Amino acid sequence: MDASRRPIDVWHSLLTPEDLSAAAFDRLAATMRAERLTFGDRVHCPFLRPLFVTEQDDARVRAFAETLAVLGERVVTAAMATPSLLDELGLRPEERRLVAIEPGYARASTSSRVDTFLLPDSLQAAEYNAESPAGFGYTERLARVFEAMPGMARFRQRFDVTAYSLTATLLDALMASYREWGGTAAPPVVAIVDWRGVPTWSEFEILQERFTDLGVPTIVCDPRDLEFDGHRLRALGRPIDLLYRRVLINDITDHPAECDALVRACEARAVCMANSFRCKIPHKKAFFAILTDDRFARLFSESERAMVTRHVPWTRVVREGRTSHDGRSIELLPFIRERRAGLVLKPNDEYGGAGVTLGWETSESSWDGVLDQALASPAGTWIVQEKITVRREVFPWFKGGGDAVLTDMLVDMAPYVFGGKVAGFLTRLSATGLANVTSGGGQVPSFLVRARS
Repeated sequence: MDASRRPIDVWHSLLTPEDLSAAAFDRLAATMRAERLTFGDRVHCPFLRPLFVTEQDDARVRAFAETLAVLGERVVTAAMATPSLLDELGLRPEERRLVAIEPGYARASTSSRVDTFLLPDSLQAAEYNAESPAGFGYTERLARVFEAMPGMARFRQRFDVTAYSLTATLLDALMASYREWGGTAAPPVVAIVDWRGVPTWSEFEILQERFTDLGVPTIVCDPRDLEFDGHRLRALGRPIDLLYRRVLINDITDHPAECDALVRACEARAVCMANSFRCKIPHKKAFFAILTDDRFARLFSESERAMVTRHVPWTRVVREGRTSHDGRSIELLPFIRERRAGLVLKPNDEYGGAGVTLGWETSESSWDGVLDQALASPAGTWIVQEKITVRREVFPWFKGGGDAVLTDMLVDMAPYVFGGKVAGFLTRLSATGLANVTSGGGQVPSFLVRARS
């Protein structure tokens, strides 16, 4: 495309010195704080450009992410019928107890998110967050902030710009799971549940406002606020019909007493909860090992296997023994040691980039130390994954709150999948090899764009 017509170039050409000034960022940051667009003490977006998504790119990502969600649900079904698959995925005994609870409806992941890198000629998946994807409430509100910018008004003279509807789409998916579960309340009372004081609490308040505006009464509470009398689950004195669970399963297993009412209500089918505990099955990073190992090819069609080959990195659980790579048999541990520059080591069940070791940024001795740590951990605790190609773009960055400087950033474009359909994107930027808010990155909204004729 002619550079004069590329959305990125047009946006940058329309920015004025005032737009790029530290004073402008002070105003932007004040707006974000007023809109509760904060993660702890930090504002979400120190950048002055959204991600522009073309109709073609939207379609490419949509086709892959929705297929991956289907495969996740299929692996759940297979694992519930074949417990040896739970071994392959590394589920702990306390997690198995939870996934054994019948949720009352079919879909394990009412909401999920695929962390991807979209390039001109490829699409690479990094992880699948099938449990409790955060950020869409922030993302939708951040898009509203960008829509009010003077630069956006100038940009709209050249392009049609459409924001993605995230919160309403998620609510529709929650309601579909609730109706399938057998819920009849119209509307049901929703409780958004997580630990009070987590840095994403402000997002829960944003979602509470939005759900309530859409006609669904909603409260935000801590698991310790829940009470179950054997018949009804209550939170802060109110009967609850639908739990939108944001508290992580790891936290539930680590704090069983504090989460007892939540678990007992699910066991008694006294409340509908989304996501169900079974979402933990595809949430494990070893899910990609199931997808990329020929031993499990019977679970997938030929076209699905072809899509996995194109977009999902080769992944294996770290353990002694032989496996396959590019059609040949290998000894896994020597392969991991020798191929450091093209591999990543990750805990099988962490988030926010915790424990991720990039081989190409790590010395041989440090890499061997992480591998030894993985081998000393309980079986199924670590995975190894091939390096993927990442996307980089130039963004105006108010680094440190000063004037914006055009900076090359890593771009993680993560589609949200609600009720099996892509609703929009979480877009995270980073100057390092890891793109997530908890490790210090930032986010920008994504907009669907089409050039005006």
